[in-house]
Amino acid sequence: MSEPLAERMRPRTLDEYVGQRHLVGEGAVLRKMIDSGHITSFILWGPPGVGKTTLAHIIANRLKVPFYTLSAVTSGVKDVRDVIQKASSGRFFNTASPILFIDEIHRFSKSQQDSLLGAVEKGVVTLIGATTENPSFEVIRPLLSRCQLYVLQPLDKDDLLTLLHRALTEDVELKKRHIEVEETGALLRYSGGDARKLLNILELVVDSAGEGDVVINDKVVVERLQQNPLAYDKDGEMHYDIISAFIKSIRGSDPDAALYWLARMIEGGEDPQFIARRLVISAAEDIGLANPNALLLANAAFDAVMKIGWPEGRIPLAEATVYLAASAKSNSAYLGVDAAIALVKQTGNQPVPLHLRNAPTKLMADLGYHDGYKYAHDYPGNFVEQQYLPDELRDKRLWHAQHTPSEQKLYERMVRCWGKRYE
Repeated sequence: MSEPLAERMRPRTLDEYVGQRHLVGEGAVLRKMIDSGHITSFILWGPPGVGKTTLAHIIANRLKVPFYTLSAVTSGVKDVRDVIQKASSGRFFNTASPILFIDEIHRFSKSQQDSLLGAVEKGVVTLIGATTENPSFEVIRPLLSRCQLYVLQPLDKDDLLTLLHRALTEDVELKKRHIEVEETGALLRYSGGDARKLLNILELVVDSAGEGDVVINDKVVVERLQQNPLAYDKDGEMHYDIISAFIKSIRGSDPDAALYWLARMIEGGEDPQFIARRLVISAAEDIGLANPNALLLANAAFDAVMKIGWPEGRIPLAEATVYLAASAKSNSAYLGVDAAIALVKQTGNQPVPLHLRNAPTKLMADLGYHDGYKYAHDYPGNFVEQQYLPDELRDKRLWHAQHTPSEQKLYERMVRCWGKRYE
């Protein structure tokens, strides 16, 4: 039985590697390190199927150093120490450090990550970690501080079309078939920037066509995928599709759909922390000021799941899911902070007005620090009009209320306080 198409097409060199030009293109940061023959420890963060594992193997082959790999799902602290010992004893003086690749490093416990620190810091191994989860949540700070972080992006349309063409023209099995590609829209849409998913779908369509000629168009792709639904895979494949449907159902105020996708994740063995974390994000991003209690409930559900685990953890998750889906929605705070960040990037480090600065020393007081500041609680209604933004931005509006009943009260108070600025 031959290898799956995705494995047969796995790149072996940087020249064969598709995508991530911001990291491995000519003159890019990772490419420069690889070309120099010396790399430092780093973590690759990105969605499934964008080349994290492949890139690690290519680097090891290019540098011609020993390559050790551990799976965070099956390895314990003892396995980590055994590999470090093996790497240390097999290294010769003045040679490059062996590479230790840890797939799904976000699944390593704190004690497992702690066991890596010394070896990484002393250069016994060069660590390459791969994760689909935000490392700032999942990787301990001491380890994260010893590693560079590189973010991998979903493959774009041109990348996927390049892979498709390469598979059809270079793969030893596909070259034996007469394959005509009439349309690529469905192929690209269902792939979702995931190279492995693209190749799996291509293989499925070709295999299901029997012995004759193969015609690939949008209708054929949709029919084949409906007849052969992809199983939920918490390690990739449908993982991001399901969580996307879950969050969009909450955002769209459909509790039934949200519960359905929640059940799909539960039955698929999804990590309950992953679900709970997404609920907290949704409460802040999509419900926001329309119902501030949503964030409190989502946080409570997260805490409850951490304490009670499965199977009872499904109940607080369901409670939070229904509450968030049924709540009024507002993303005004989310849009406001993004607008503020964009403004900061555009205008740089604007000086803090003197009256807002602290004056802990006499010199600062003499220079006018804090002079003229009005303490809001000394005024009726605990408000007094004064300038809080830098001089050049004094009239800038960043928060624009969305008039749900809860947020309307906040907006009306701002109008009473600031008048025309908020009208």
